[in-house]
Amino acid sequence: MAGSRTAAVVFLLLAASASLCTAVSVDYDGRALVIDGKRRVLVSGSIHYPRSTPDMWPDLIKKSKDGGLDIIETYVFWDMHEPVRGQYDFTERKDLVKFVKLVAEAGLYLHLRIGPYVCAEWNYGGFPLWLHFLPGIQLRTDNDVYKAEMQRFTAKIVGMMKQNNLYASQGGPIVLSQIENEYGNIDWQYGSSAKPYIDWAAQMATSMNTGVPWVMCQQNNAPDPMINTCNGFYCDQFTPNSPSKPKFWTELWSGWFSAWGNPVPYRPVEDVAFAAARFYQNNGTLLNYYMYHGGTNFARTSGGPFITTSYDYDSPIDEYGLLRQPKWGHLKDLHKAIKLCEEAMVSTVGNTTSLGQNLEVTVYRAESGECAAFLANFDWQLDATVTFNGNSYDLPAWSVSILPDCKNVVYNTAKVNAITALTKFVPQTSQSGSNSSVVSLSSWSWFKEPVGISLNNEAFVLPGLVEQINTTADKSDFLWYSLSIDLNANDPLLKEGSQILLHLDSVGHGLYAFVNGDLAGSSSNNKFSMDVPMNLEPGNNTIDLLCLTVGLSNYGAFFDTYTAGIGGPVQFKGLANGSTIDLSPQQWTYQVGLKGEQLGLSNGVSGQWDSQPALPKNTPLTWYKTTFSAPAGNSPVAIDFTGMGKGHAWVNGHGIGRYWPANVAPSNGNCADTCNYRGSYSNNKCLKGCGKPTQQQYHVPRSWLKPTGNTLVVLEEIGGDPTMISFATRELGLICGKVSENYPAPLDLWDSNYLTRVTKPTLLLECPSPSQVIKSLQFVSFGNPHGGCGGYTHGRCRSKRARRVIHRACTGKTKCSIDVTVENLGDPNCGNVTKSLAVEAFCG
Repeated sequence: MAGSRTAAVVFLLLAASASLCTAVSVDYDGRALVIDGKRRVLVSGSIHYPRSTPDMWPDLIKKSKDGGLDIIETYVFWDMHEPVRGQYDFTERKDLVKFVKLVAEAGLYLHLRIGPYVCAEWNYGGFPLWLHFLPGIQLRTDNDVYKAEMQRFTAKIVGMMKQNNLYASQGGPIVLSQIENEYGNIDWQYGSSAKPYIDWAAQMATSMNTGVPWVMCQQNNAPDPMINTCNGFYCDQFTPNSPSKPKFWTELWSGWFSAWGNPVPYRPVEDVAFAAARFYQNNGTLLNYYMYHGGTNFARTSGGPFITTSYDYDSPIDEYGLLRQPKWGHLKDLHKAIKLCEEAMVSTVGNTTSLGQNLEVTVYRAESGECAAFLANFDWQLDATVTFNGNSYDLPAWSVSILPDCKNVVYNTAKVNAITALTKFVPQTSQSGSNSSVVSLSSWSWFKEPVGISLNNEAFVLPGLVEQINTTADKSDFLWYSLSIDLNANDPLLKEGSQILLHLDSVGHGLYAFVNGDLAGSSSNNKFSMDVPMNLEPGNNTIDLLCLTVGLSNYGAFFDTYTAGIGGPVQFKGLANGSTIDLSPQQWTYQVGLKGEQLGLSNGVSGQWDSQPALPKNTPLTWYKTTFSAPAGNSPVAIDFTGMGKGHAWVNGHGIGRYWPANVAPSNGNCADTCNYRGSYSNNKCLKGCGKPTQQQYHVPRSWLKPTGNTLVVLEEIGGDPTMISFATRELGLICGKVSENYPAPLDLWDSNYLTRVTKPTLLLECPSPSQVIKSLQFVSFGNPHGGCGGYTHGRCRSKRARRVIHRACTGKTKCSIDVTVENLGDPNCGNVTKSLAVEAFCG
């Protein structure tokens, strides 16, 4: 029998792979997506190809498939692919076709969200900035100029997919496409032009004849045949705008993005699983995790403004490509449980009845006899015991139990069987170079960026204050506003009793004020005012204001018109006679970008670097360069910018992104080591990192490194000590498991005979790599242990036998399983208390 089951599994895998090489029909009805004539219950996850590197893609896709995904979802990033109108780039991280083909090779489907507006906390929402300068254009409305550009780019992407036979109708993996994005959230602000635009976009997309359905997310008035879909933390109550359309969730937010100066949000997996299970319970049939792997906002791609370089998003696969456990594992178990219910779910709609206050059951019962049930307790505090089909079931607060046969609970969203794995950054830098096992940074060289106008052939003079984005076209974060003032000894500005302040109002995002070459003040925010003390002298005085952007806006009605730079006024205040002098209408000299940018210092090969007499530290506007060897091994690599202020970094010419360790989250924020998953989640409910830099480590992809001779270039804006920069590797620490005696058996132990099998709660431990074994046990307790992974403590009762049992079952093995029963582990004498087994172990 075992041999026949194995052969059957192999056949099914081959059949699934072959199905992606053979043209299939893709359609939908009021219940589900219909692939090759069969309704499907599907699980999807977002991976944005430019937020990782091509060498990472196969592993990310494999881990997604292993996690139970059917579909990979990605946006298409117009700004990366067409940085100059008519000039396209699909190389390296931008190789969309390669990414889609890798998804197909893994036997998965793909949802291509063309947009071409993507939001995504991406610079300018994914639009190329040259759009902004086309005469007569208005973005995302019934505007002929914009619609022509949108159609041209959409046709370009669709044409590439067709040319490579990547639509399911051609034998490829693409089963869904999306046009526009979350327009319904803000369409009312576009007035009477909004509906004609949406109708046109739908018609334009369907005219591409892709052979697969199109969706519009957050668009309740999406015209037929567009499927309108839901985005949010919860979408179980969402209803499509037609009974002929299925219930799809295009963005289940698995966490949230981080922003400079704020604590880092995270979302407990029990709540993510609860949201997903409630969606499937209430007739949902396609769900996409946004994000499944968040990745990194390399170079200047982060939006916002003030979105961090990390786009980790607390996703099931972390920024560095490692599994975030138990989130990945617990959701994997959910997906298995849902698949056990698929036949019943696609055969009918669920019938929901109340079992009491905040308690309900939904039953899917097919005419052929299949039956699946979901028991839900959506009370924020109270656990409950319910009776269903004559059986009694315990339901923790804010949880869903899944019964694929309407009898046996195989999964509860609040009971986590998956292991917890703690990851950590391990320092790899030795300044002395005495330890050959770690990274040694060589001596530093530097280039002092001139204050004020240094590119005379590119500088220009205009009366009044210019808007920054319209001036720089986002070619650089930086724009100099410079003014020279000649004063004689009798000038009122120099009179005794005057305490001159330079007052200015900015519309964002940041500003450094230099007076006579010295940094006199700085500030950053979306809008802010500054009063800078002035040390004016007889003769020539210079005022050099360096304005900077920190990612362009990516969301909101008319976000493309949001401004940056000095809005004005710029004034002298504090004169002895109480008057002010308005400098705004003066003849200002402007320069886009920095001299170091023009010299190409980021690639490290320019000959402009100095190494004598002494390394300047804590000086603003300084470029630094050093070389280093890559950390040994294959673990992911990060740079720790401790000691630095704010700036940009490059490794071997690749933009690591903006760094800003000087921007520290408030210490009085709502941070805690644990967060109660019960009750509705919001992005400020569960926070960590109060009183710390929002981001301290920055991802350096392994494929960007050579064994030796790597070049690190840093542009420090505020002032810092580059000798404090260090490298680290992202490593796995402890693995932990905690299972109670009232838990269902792990999904890995269920098979087609689960209806008649006697199952027991079981703790599974598995090292992350097949080459590793469990080397040691740090903690074992069977009874009522307290705490969490890395901090478990014994409770008032515990079994004396448990540690010996675990040692014998697990030590020296890659994985092990332990029945969580008194018969196996010994009686801890806890009385009527529900007993739990908690284990902490090291692999090596």
